[in-house]
Amino acid sequence: MTLNNSALIALLLIFHFAHAQVKVPERFEFPNSFEQEEYAEYPEDEYAPVSRENMETSPAYRIFGPSFTAVQVNVSEAGENILGDAANEPSIAVSPANPSLMAIGWRQFDDVNSNFRQAGFAYSEDAGLTWVFPGVIEPGVFRSDPVLDTDSEGAFYYNSLTVNNNDFSCDVYRSTGPGSWDAGTYAFGGDKQWMAIDRTGGATDGNIYAYWNESFSICPEGMFTRSTDRGMSYDDCVTLPQRPVWGTLAVGPEGEVYACGISGNGGLIVVKSANAGNPNEPVTWDFATEVSLDGMPVVSSGPNPGGLLGQVWVAVDRSGGITHGNVYLLCSVARFSTPDVLDVMFARSTDGGLTWSDPVKVNDDNDPTAYQWFGTMAVAPNGRIDVVWLDTRDDPGGFNSSLYHSFSEDGGLNWSANEAFSEPFDPHLGWPNQPKMGDYFDMQSDENGAHLAWTATFNGEQDVYYGFIPFEGMVSLEGPAPEEKNRLSLAQNFPNPFSGSTSITYALSEKSRVRLEVLNGLGQIVAVLENQERPAGEYTLAWDGRNSQGTLLPDGAYFYRLAAGEREAVTRRMLLMRGR
Repeated sequence: MTLNNSALIALLLIFHFAHAQVKVPERFEFPNSFEQEEYAEYPEDEYAPVSRENMETSPAYRIFGPSFTAVQVNVSEAGENILGDAANEPSIAVSPANPSLMAIGWRQFDDVNSNFRQAGFAYSEDAGLTWVFPGVIEPGVFRSDPVLDTDSEGAFYYNSLTVNNNDFSCDVYRSTGPGSWDAGTYAFGGDKQWMAIDRTGGATDGNIYAYWNESFSICPEGMFTRSTDRGMSYDDCVTLPQRPVWGTLAVGPEGEVYACGISGNGGLIVVKSANAGNPNEPVTWDFATEVSLDGMPVVSSGPNPGGLLGQVWVAVDRSGGITHGNVYLLCSVARFSTPDVLDVMFARSTDGGLTWSDPVKVNDDNDPTAYQWFGTMAVAPNGRIDVVWLDTRDDPGGFNSSLYHSFSEDGGLNWSANEAFSEPFDPHLGWPNQPKMGDYFDMQSDENGAHLAWTATFNGEQDVYYGFIPFEGMVSLEGPAPEEKNRLSLAQNFPNPFSGSTSITYALSEKSRVRLEVLNGLGQIVAVLENQERPAGEYTLAWDGRNSQGTLLPDGAYFYRLAAGEREAVTRRMLLMRGR
């Protein structure tokens, strides 16, 4: 959603925070309608065709490190940064059938001097190493608020907002192959929609759910729809209890549906439906529970003066482990109890969303003037919770922001030390005729790490990046036994990326049987580099990008895993870029 009118902001969200506290009204009302000129999620500028092939380019920005890699997504055919355009508000989807295949959608501004935006997208077939940017889904059609997801079979879906005769609605496009989409299906909808697809493998598998801001929608009364025929059609709109906005959706392990957001009562709520997946029943809502994060989201301030500083995220654990079924809520909020301008706050429910824990701060800084904004959350299939955000702690008193990450392996009870993954960048650069970097990032996590779609201005303009955060800890949520701690260590391969050969070094603190293997993006073992008993010491092996049969493997991301004895220990990621 785009907000650029101070009067509208005051009506929509009266979250004034001063030195000591944030004041929230007793009743948070969303008006039924506004004059069109007071609202900017419509084409203020006319569409002007731009030939990307004729635009100047510069080197694309990349980050390659042992704990984080990032590559630019909105690039030319030659992989170069395109000068003069803008891209923000990205959403990512990774195929569960082929994790090397992924797609990112975003708001594409062909000209940074125009706020006319279209449904931009790119895809990668080598686990995010390189990206192809074909253009937009419908050239010349105003589109915004992209949300992507996949079904269990690996089909991609792209939910996109548009406006026609002052009516806000959404279409959902289904992929017909890498880089191609069908004609789209009308899905009712409205501003700041979100979408989630059931991948539980049960009777509700493949169902698609979406909800949006009811105040800006083609539906006069309604803000939720579903498709129970894999996107062929969508049900008429129904209303969520307390009409939440600016939140997300999640599907639980039994196919139950959770929605979250800012309620009409001025708080944060989580809404649950146990029967939303049943096509033979109208959707009913079991409850709407208010959740305290010790604060509320902020709009139009500081580093993002024309947009949200973070939407509300809900996620569910489907690991089958000790945290299975937990429901989590996260948001960047202005705190009630402290004068901090913005913190990333988290709460959890262990009873299906009925009751919630006290809020926990994820960022570990104590600077009350630092903005921790665009907080984003994802839960891996093994139960690990990943959280990323933009952080101004490295620019005291300013808005320059770095990407930070923290994770939890025990259901959010404890969080890892915050780690910075990028150098600071100025979020006020490259505004596409609107003072914002969009309203959100997006992330998908798996056992190997977290896949992130994010926006930054390293090139002096707004660009979309794919980031990967490898997970280097134990797979088991219980952690290693005390006597096994520090038994072995595994260094990042060097060089990385590599083209011909790379070296892998590991160390043992005691005599152990060691197995070192290379896996592809599907988790399939392609090469075994070591499988024998070794005395304590340090060892270095070389790998030339061939499988166990001596055949050269294609470029892309691979994982190397070291195990000692009966217990899997450490996995790291490496990039093969032969011939690049």
